[in-house]
Amino acid sequence: MKKYELIVPCHFGMEAVLKKEIIDLGYDVSEVTDGRVTFLGDEEAVARANVFLRTAERVLIKVGSFMATTYEELFQGTKAIPWEEYVPTNGKCWVAKAASVKSQLFSPSDIQRIMKKAIADRLLDVYRLNWLPETGESFPLRVFLLKDQVTIGLDTTGESLHKRGYRKLTAKAPIAENLAAALIMLTPWHADRILVDPFCGSGTIPIEAAMMAANIAPGMNREFTAQNWEHIVGKRIWYDTVDEAREMVDMSVETDIQGYDLDNEMVTIARENAKLAGVEKLIHFQRRDVKDLSHPKKYGFLITNPPYGERLQEKKEMPALYKILGERYKALDSWSMYVITAYENAEQDIGRKADKNRKIYNGMMKTYYYQFLGPKPPKRSN
Repeated sequence: MKKYELIVPCHFGMEAVLKKEIIDLGYDVSEVTDGRVTFLGDEEAVARANVFLRTAERVLIKVGSFMATTYEELFQGTKAIPWEEYVPTNGKCWVAKAASVKSQLFSPSDIQRIMKKAIADRLLDVYRLNWLPETGESFPLRVFLLKDQVTIGLDTTGESLHKRGYRKLTAKAPIAENLAAALIMLTPWHADRILVDPFCGSGTIPIEAAMMAANIAPGMNREFTAQNWEHIVGKRIWYDTVDEAREMVDMSVETDIQGYDLDNEMVTIARENAKLAGVEKLIHFQRRDVKDLSHPKKYGFLITNPPYGERLQEKKEMPALYKILGERYKALDSWSMYVITAYENAEQDIGRKADKNRKIYNGMMKTYYYQFLGPKPPKRSN
C-alpha cells in the first residue's frame, strides 16, 4: 500500500488532543503545528482517520510543498506536482480554500486562479487533451501559505468532520461537534462517571459524551469525498472500516449523562438529535433552570458551554447567570466543572479562580476553557 503524509486540521488549542487520538489509532505523528497535526499512513489510514477521529476538521493527503514568493513560482511549483497520480482525465480539481499567513502572496482568489491554471496545464499535457471535461469526481484542494511555504492538501473529507449527521436542528450559538468532543476529552470523565450539561442547547456535549461511552465512531454514518476515488482508496477499505466501527459499538453501557436547558423547544431538539445519533437511551434531557441545578451523587462532572453575552441586551444578564452557576457548583460536593466561554468575567462571577485555563479558538472567537477540579473519587475495592 502507498504511504501518504496526512494533514489533519483541528481547532486552535486542540492539537494535543488530536495528536493523542491519532497515536491511539496506531499511527506515527510526524509534525504538530498551530491548528494542524500531520501523520504518516496508507489508504486504510485515510478511511480510518475520517471515520474514527472525533476532534479533527478534515483529512488531507499532502500532495506537495514548495517555496513561492511570486505568482510565477506558485504556477511552476504547482505544475511540477504529478497531478495525474491523483486526478483522472475527467476529474474536477480546484482549490476550494486558500489561506495565507506572513507570505508575499496573500490574495486567496489569485492563488486559487493561478493554481487552477497550473493544474489544468499539467493535466492537458500529460493526458494529451485540448480541454478538460471535468465531468467526473471532485478533487478539492486546501492550500496553506505560511512564510512563503506553500503546502497543498487533497481534501478526502468533503463536508467538515464536525458534521456527524445527527444534528438536524441547532441552538442559536451551537458548539461544533468536534470541539464538544475535544472538551470532553480534556477532562478525566469516563462512561462510569456522571456528566451534566446545565446549558445543553441542542444537546451536542451530552450526545458526544454518549457516543464516546458507547464507542460509536463519529464518521460511521456519513459519506466522504474520497469514497469515490477508487484509484486512491478502494471501496473495500471503506466497507471494512465501517464494519470495524460497527463491531466496536457497545449499547449495553450504563451511563448517567444529563442535559438541561431552560428552553422547552431546545430540550425537544436535543432529544431528537440524540435519537438521530442513536444514543437517546443513554441521555436524560429535561427542562431545568440553572438555579435548580443539583445532583444527589458525588464526583460528577459539569461540562458546559453557557451563554457568552454576545448580544448587548444579553450582556447585562451575564454576571447573575455566572454567579448562579458558581453557587450551584459550590453546592455540588466533590464535583469538577469545565466551562468554555468568551465571557471575560467568568471566573470573577463564578466566585472562584479556575485550577486550569486553556485558550481555544471557537471559529474566529477567542474563548477560554476554565477547569475547576474536584477531588478524585476513592479507588473501588475489588
